[in-house]
This record gives sequence, C-alpha cells and structure tokens, in this order.
Amino acid sequence: MIKEVLDKQDLVELNIGVTGESGSGKSTFVNAFRGLGDEEEGSAKTGPVETTMEPKAYVHPKYKNVKVWDLPGIGTPNFKANEYLKLVEFERYDFFIIIASDRFRECHIQLAKEIVRMGKRFYFVRSKIDSSINAEKRKKSFDQKKTLDTIREDCEKGLRKISIEDPVVFLISSFELGKYDLNLLQDRMEQELPQHKRRVLMLALPNITLEINEKKKKVLQENIGKVALLSASVATVPLPGLSVAMDFAIVIKEIETYYSTFGLDDPSLQKLCERSGKTIEEFKSLMKSPMIGGINPASILSLAGAAFLLVAENTVEYAVSLIPLLGSVVAGGLSYITVSIMLKRALKDIAEDARIVLMASVQTEV
Repeated sequence: MIKEVLDKQDLVELNIGVTGESGSGKSTFVNAFRGLGDEEEGSAKTGPVETTMEPKAYVHPKYKNVKVWDLPGIGTPNFKANEYLKLVEFERYDFFIIIASDRFRECHIQLAKEIVRMGKRFYFVRSKIDSSINAEKRKKSFDQKKTLDTIREDCEKGLRKISIEDPVVFLISSFELGKYDLNLLQDRMEQELPQHKRRVLMLALPNITLEINEKKKKVLQENIGKVALLSASVATVPLPGLSVAMDFAIVIKEIETYYSTFGLDDPSLQKLCERSGKTIEEFKSLMKSPMIGGINPASILSLAGAAFLLVAENTVEYAVSLIPLLGSVVAGGLSYITVSIMLKRALKDIAEDARIVLMASVQTEV
C-alpha cells in the first residue's frame, strides 16, 4: 500500500496551456518553463511568425506526466474565444497562461472571460521584459524598479479599462526566467492548484531561484516519512541481510531523484555549463556532499551515523530470526530511523550544493 501511494503521486498529470498572439514569445516560454533553450532537442519551434497551427504538447524532459501545451496564436480579425477553446480542447488543461509582449488586447480579455466562464484558471504574463529593460537602459534617468512598475501599471490599467477587476500581471523574461516575477507566478500557481498537483509543479519547475530551490527541498522532505515506512515494513521480514540491502536500494533511488530534481545530475550540469561558460569540474569543486564522487554504499555510509545504524540493524535482523515478534518490531523501528536519518542528511547536503551551484552560475545573489 505504501509503495502504491508513492507510485501514484508520480503519475499525477499536470497540463499547462500557453497561449497569446503571434510573436508574443509563447514557444520560448514553453521551452524555458521546461528548462530548455530554443534550439535544444525536444524544444518547441520558435520564430518571428506564428509557428503553432494546432495544440502541441511538449513533455517535460524529466517528468513525463507534465505537459506544457503550445497553443495556436490568438488575435486574428475573426477571433472568437468560445470557438478557440473548443478547438484546443480546453477541458484537458489544469490552467492557462495568457502571454502578451506588449499591452493586453481585446482578444486576451475575451479569452480570459471565456476561460473563467468554463471554470478554469488563467494567468496574465507580460513577456520579453528583458527587451523592455534594455530599451530603457539607454536613458540617463533609467531606474529598473520604476521601469518595471510602469510596465506593470500600464498593463493593469489597460485590463481595468476592458472590465477586468483587480488584474494581476506577471512580468517575465523567458531568456532570464529566474529574474522578475517568476517567484510570484509560481507562488500563485502553487496556491491555486489542488494539493496533489502542487508537488508535481514544484518538482517540474527549473531550479533557477533560491525560493524554488527551498520549495523543492520541502516537497522532497515530505516524502521521507513514507519512504522510511516502506523500508520499515521490509525490515519486519525475518530474513537476515534483507533489510540492510533494501535500505541501500531505497536510499540510492531517492538520492538519485534528489540530484535530478535539483539539476545536479551530469546531463543537467552539462546544460548549465553551456549557458554559464563554466565547466562541470568547476561546479563540482564547489559541492560539499560526500556523494559528489558517486552514489554508492561507501558514500552513503559517510552520512551521519549511517554505518553504526546499519550494523545495529543487521544485528537486530539476526535477532528477528530468533525472536520473530519482538525482533520484527525493533527491526522495523530501527530501519525507519536509519533511512530517515540518511535521507534527511542527504537532502540537506544536496539542496545546499544546488544553492551554491545556482549562485555560482549567475555569479550574483539570486
């Protein structure tokens, strides 16, 4: 039953619909949200003209249950929101992201109202903020905060004029996704998603801000109790050596998940190197986790107290075979404690390494 619960949470689907006018940066956002560049394998096709003629799902490279849909552009002279939503099969999306690279227009509002009428959520995103900032930088009086506030207020004012009450606009640059309003956007999405889908969202987001890094750690920590309970249930089987072997297998699998989730696995680090100009060796030299040289029994035993606990667990397993009922209870408890301690220490170390790598990759405070 425990294993079934753990398996089911990894099968929860999340479908995100991304729409907007042609040239607003929809496809680039679809790629950035999945941690991909525009020219990487599996990326959505981008260009100065509309390249999306029908809804197309782009699967997350690490979480196959997460799909970001690049939807056809809106804003044609005969655009009708209700017909558009039927065309893209609106019911399959958990929420929509409506993107504009300038002001929001009537077509965006039509679409937003129809989405609400059909019982779905949406988020207004003003894209290409990096371009707006760069254009304003030419002025002697440039002030980034004032510029961002002006853009936000202009968008919100335009939305109020066309009957959107209390509009919220998120300022995003797909080329610098970690800057500006990404944290605000993910906070809002997280709050408004059902509980079982929040976990999926947080794991799937690219690890590009300190806030996301911390939230990933929290989500992964919530699973440790369930994983330890699974180990404890195996420990009650009166077979010497089985529990320790299973503990190693469970811990190794979880730690591999941690590295992948935080983007510290070799393929993810290689992509980071290409973007930052640093080498894998430079990043790895900054990491403190004892498992950086490889996830194996030796590195796992280096976790705080792990060796002592596993020896004790092995001894108790022998006792289980002699006194089944009492021994099983003790073995289960010790296995739970062993796995919990190892995973908490491993998660703490890996999350800290991810924070250090993130800071080094941008060479500034995030």
